[in-house]
Amino acid sequence: MDMDHMSYGTQRSSRIVSVETPDVPQLPWRMAGGAKEFHLIAEPVKQELIPGKIVNLWGYNGSAPGPTIQVNQGDRVRIVVDNHLPEATSMHWHGFEIPIDMDGAPGSSQDPIPPGGRFVYEFTLHQAGTFFYHSHMAMQEMMGMIGAFIMHPKKAYDPPVDKDFALILQEFAILPNNPIPNSMNMEFNWLTFNGKAGPATTPLIVRLNDRVRLRLINLGMDHHPVHLHGHTFVVTGTEGGRQPKTTWGPKNTVLVGVAEAADVEFVANNPGDWMLHCHLPHHMMNQMSSVAGPMTRGSNRMPAGLGMGEGMGILREGHATSQDKGPSLGRGMGVGSTRDQTVGNGPLSTAQAKHSMGNMPGMEHEGMQMTAPEVAKDANSVPGFPQDAFMEGPAMAMDKMVEKPENFGLRPGWSGFMQGMMTFLRVLPPEMYDKVMALRDQQKGKPEPMPGMEHQQ
Repeated sequence: MDMDHMSYGTQRSSRIVSVETPDVPQLPWRMAGGAKEFHLIAEPVKQELIPGKIVNLWGYNGSAPGPTIQVNQGDRVRIVVDNHLPEATSMHWHGFEIPIDMDGAPGSSQDPIPPGGRFVYEFTLHQAGTFFYHSHMAMQEMMGMIGAFIMHPKKAYDPPVDKDFALILQEFAILPNNPIPNSMNMEFNWLTFNGKAGPATTPLIVRLNDRVRLRLINLGMDHHPVHLHGHTFVVTGTEGGRQPKTTWGPKNTVLVGVAEAADVEFVANNPGDWMLHCHLPHHMMNQMSSVAGPMTRGSNRMPAGLGMGEGMGILREGHATSQDKGPSLGRGMGVGSTRDQTVGNGPLSTAQAKHSMGNMPGMEHEGMQMTAPEVAKDANSVPGFPQDAFMEGPAMAMDKMVEKPENFGLRPGWSGFMQGMMTFLRVLPPEMYDKVMALRDQQKGKPEPMPGMEHQQ
């Protein structure tokens, strides 16, 4: 690929720009004893995944994921870690080439940090790229204990970028009636970018023809194929650092494996509100629950799995292979046994079909247009119905609930189709870009530049 073409001939400053981590704070520092000193507190946090869905996670400084650390290549850094958890923890600096006694591996490089304890890490950084920090207690990782650690190079990469974003990819298994994730689970029903699930994720705002870098960081149990609509990018780096240009090739989807990072770069030359999301279908949903199909539509209209007995397949009458009986079809975490619902009361009238979901609570809407006459008469007669019908229409939208400056001007009803590990890259013409940024400055105050990031080449 002609990499000169990727820059579209735009003359850009060689200034290193600060990395934005939407919905996650930046960690401040102070100079002390010749080092940049940071303070991290490992502690329980309450995290709002979407409006009204508040869960109990573990993180740092009141945030899960923890605040972003930004330094420059060659810096001497000191990180003071206090443990406010009820159990021991440790801090691992993922991918750092540092002395063994600073690595943070409990039992091999240090003793675990006890509850109420403190450990001071100090080292000089010679690397540059997208790195991260996390607890090295495995189940604590599944509770949210990770943060981005960006090492800026001494000289801006070629070609330089105008916008630089970091997104941390996480997943959680959280039952409807329990705010605490099941860290033992192997399947997940809440998928997040920077601790938020769509539509609560904050869009990435760029000006038309900006050159953009996305830093994607994954620490969980799933790999994530992250796809960007409307643009072609190149992978310019990994969790190991910058890649030579000879390895760059065109892509629109990058697989970010567990414990990996991927830097992708592109010129945002295509105006619009473009989806950026994990392309695993189940990762584009929130609070997944099984739709049990015909077994919920028997003569007694009894939803499968609503009671403990039914959810475990314990029969009160009839036999196990009858069409109106059967265990919950949840995805292994008990979600189905508490959330399976009747999806229809038999044949639907035309008016009922327009609502598409019959008596499914909270799913009634007018947004689905039925065109085939036979479907309009009885949607339940179509094998596989329902699938995505519940996502359509204004009843599922929550535009007002997630209103923020970065969402200004989005198409009405957009939030009904934005769930899980999904966000927008908004490529805006100059006038609209300036409007959105002005609204953001009015709401939050104009952000100060990160200390040490303002140097010019």
